[in-house]
Amino acid sequence: MVTFEKIKMKIWGFIVKSTRDKKFYHYIYRSYWHYLFSHSCTQKDTHINYFTARPNPGAGIGHQIANWNAGYWFAKKFGLNFAHIAFTPLTWDSFLGFGNNEPSVTELIKKEKYKIRKLPIFNEFNSESIKLIQQIIKSYSHKKIIFLCEQDQGYLNQYGVIDDIKNKFYSAPARKNDQLIYSEDNFNIAIHVRRGDIMTDSSNPNLVMRYLSNDYFEKVLKQIVDNIHTPKSVHIYFFSQGKPEDFPEFVAYTNLHWCLDMDAQDSFLHFVYADLLITSKSSFSYKPALLNNGIKVCPKNFWHGYPDSKDWILCGNDGSFDVDKLKKALSIL
Repeated sequence: MVTFEKIKMKIWGFIVKSTRDKKFYHYIYRSYWHYLFSHSCTQKDTHINYFTARPNPGAGIGHQIANWNAGYWFAKKFGLNFAHIAFTPLTWDSFLGFGNNEPSVTELIKKEKYKIRKLPIFNEFNSESIKLIQQIIKSYSHKKIIFLCEQDQGYLNQYGVIDDIKNKFYSAPARKNDQLIYSEDNFNIAIHVRRGDIMTDSSNPNLVMRYLSNDYFEKVLKQIVDNIHTPKSVHIYFFSQGKPEDFPEFVAYTNLHWCLDMDAQDSFLHFVYADLLITSKSSFSYKPALLNNGIKVCPKNFWHGYPDSKDWILCGNDGSFDVDKLKKALSIL
């Protein structure tokens, strides 16, 4: 359904995209003009101000979590409190629990009379870019403001919020209703093979960069299975789109369970609770990997960073990885 709000967002997105690389880019923001005329203000801070980011309502849940994580991370970086904007659809809010114990933007506006001011896109690795945002924020120190990131503001190393989002996820009331097809008596491997959207246009470099072949995943899986030494029975849960016939490389594996029709939330949940998770070049498996307490085996070339820790193992594009690191990770489970 097309709404006035969606039309506004689309027009604004076009303006941002058209001016992003222009010298006058910052001048399209009300907050920047406020800074220009108020930056010499010496008034003391009189209000608790907030920072937030909108989970992109037109994107998948992995993308939306990246937006939310950016807002949460930069709220801390800029010394502000975090305010929550709901995910789309709303069922993800209760499922994830990320908004628990956080004030919502809607409540702050309605009940506390806060106003939203959007910030220009900034480069998190550029000190001058960060300094400008700090100055804009400071110029509003005597007003009740919620600073809103521009849509899809970059935040590379999403793992910076791992501890916080884990606490929220595992303490969420929704965990009482979790239902898994895993057995605790087994060593459960979840493998996510991204297909669907990336198969629609082989000439689109944005889609091609997200593709990994069946051979890649089979090579990764074989190295893992060959090096697991556990009294538990190893079971493999294969998450993708399509039919088993599309993945003939895997039919020889015993205890293989096809999960090709599982819905998004149930798939996400099983990624989180796997003893070992093999991810794709996909935010949909990277984000549950951030919540997973087991071993994560991931493609090295990805658009977000990975923690430098024993439970994260990175693969080359040919599916090779340090098997000794896997053995060490398995030994501490």
